[in-house]
Amino acid sequence: MEIDHSDSVEIINKYEPIEEVKGERQMSIEGFARYMFSSECLLFKENCKTVYQDMNHPLSDYFISSSHNTYLISDQILGPSDIWGYVSALVKGCRCLEIDCWDGSQNEPIVYHGYTFTSKLLFKTVVQAINKYAFVTSDYPVVLSLENHCSPGQQEVMASILQSTFGDFLLSDMLEEFPDTLPSPEALKFKILVKNRKVGTLSETHERIGTDKSGQVLEWKEVIYEDGDEDSGMDPETWDVFLSRIKEEKEADPSTLSGIAGVKKRKRKMKIAMALSDLVIYTKAEKFRNFQYSRVYQQFNETNSIGESRARKLSKLRVHEFIFHTAAFITRVYPKMMRADSSNFNPQEFWNVGCQMVALNFQTPGLPMDLQNGKFLDNGGSGYILKPDILRDTTLGFNPNEPEYDDHPVTLTIRIISGIQLPVSSSSNTPDIVVIIEVYGVPNDHVKQQTRVVKNNAFSPKWNETFTFLIQVPELALIRFVVETQQGLLSGNELLGQYTLPVLCMNKVPLPQVIVVFLCFPNPVRTLNLPHCLFMFGTSESDACN
Repeated sequence: MEIDHSDSVEIINKYEPIEEVKGERQMSIEGFARYMFSSECLLFKENCKTVYQDMNHPLSDYFISSSHNTYLISDQILGPSDIWGYVSALVKGCRCLEIDCWDGSQNEPIVYHGYTFTSKLLFKTVVQAINKYAFVTSDYPVVLSLENHCSPGQQEVMASILQSTFGDFLLSDMLEEFPDTLPSPEALKFKILVKNRKVGTLSETHERIGTDKSGQVLEWKEVIYEDGDEDSGMDPETWDVFLSRIKEEKEADPSTLSGIAGVKKRKRKMKIAMALSDLVIYTKAEKFRNFQYSRVYQQFNETNSIGESRARKLSKLRVHEFIFHTAAFITRVYPKMMRADSSNFNPQEFWNVGCQMVALNFQTPGLPMDLQNGKFLDNGGSGYILKPDILRDTTLGFNPNEPEYDDHPVTLTIRIISGIQLPVSSSSNTPDIVVIIEVYGVPNDHVKQQTRVVKNNAFSPKWNETFTFLIQVPELALIRFVVETQQGLLSGNELLGQYTLPVLCMNKVPLPQVIVVFLCFPNPVRTLNLPHCLFMFGTSESDACN
């Protein structure tokens, strides 16, 4: 690709401030700087900063920004609980918040990590904070994922607090247009949804609207499958084998299916206040048993939560079933209990199989949260991103673990030119600077390349190096730019800053290659936030980039 004469003249006329220079169709240093700082040269596409995707699909068709144990701002055992956890998450565009509820003194439900030494918050204080900040960043629905350990009496108090605080923002009845299907984010704008256990049907809930529910308690029953899991002792299942199993299921008696019959099970009962149960509409919490059980019995408004270890095993052994499941039902993946330090897993592996709610500890910086923040920059930072067709259309047989996927590959060429005033710590007297470019997506697309090390120069390091990436599934790919100071083999590298974004949100300009210019002010930051970083680039021709 080449820049033609008319493009050059247009750029000069638009950005050159000196009339004499402009008249000679040239550009001064000041004009060039204005052009480089303009929105035309930013890495992130301008239209991706707005809500541009179709928001009329059912909720299950979207990735939803989700937080784990949102009230915690440090570790999971000793750290404080703080309202700031909710405020910070909502400001970042998070749309699914977790609230662990327990009985408190004086009939006041409290929020904390049960059976630990974390501090406690009043439930009503948490709800008031959410009410204040719920729609500051995004207009789209907020899901309150309740981990409910309260007695029926205090559950009634919770229901009263939710209703009195949120008022009409609280979804307390099914929408007329969606009696038996999940509504869209557009239909649920400015709505708060409660995710909790529920007894009875939506029709029964609708019939009780306006009735007095004080003191009324329902019995919730759950069947827990203790073995017979479909995720143990198996080789990965192929697409053809999966299709044959689906065909057999349709012709068989459900009670005879291997995932339902012949397994050990026990029952658990719990009392739930009717007032709280009836606030659960489209996000009923339902324990995940196995994929076969879900296909036969799971209702459209039931959501599952799966621990990261089991979800990881299923994503390898039952990938087609996993994608089939997430195409129909909202699925949440949460960190394993051993992450007492509030560390995070890599969310990409679960986005690859269509999991809508990949819940992370927002208080912990690092690679997982860099990917989370980068992914949800898309679609105006609304917290909802439409899943690609390959994860919504179950007839395509997409498998992220396959070595190749040749539908819309992208060849991306990046040229790292230079940096200016990179922020280094006072301990780095002779900073040696390196730039790393990483691609995260399906396993075959995961790759890392880096520049040579520029010795003892953080003020104006120059690389002028070019890198090429072939990305097979750009719809799921994120690209991460990292600037580090090389410290040595024993001490490792020091992070100066990073910037992560979806590959398909990269701006396209008429240049023969990608050019990336980091221009950083001398203040240490983790994220090289625009406009503090200036990026220019172009890509090779591809339908996926248009």
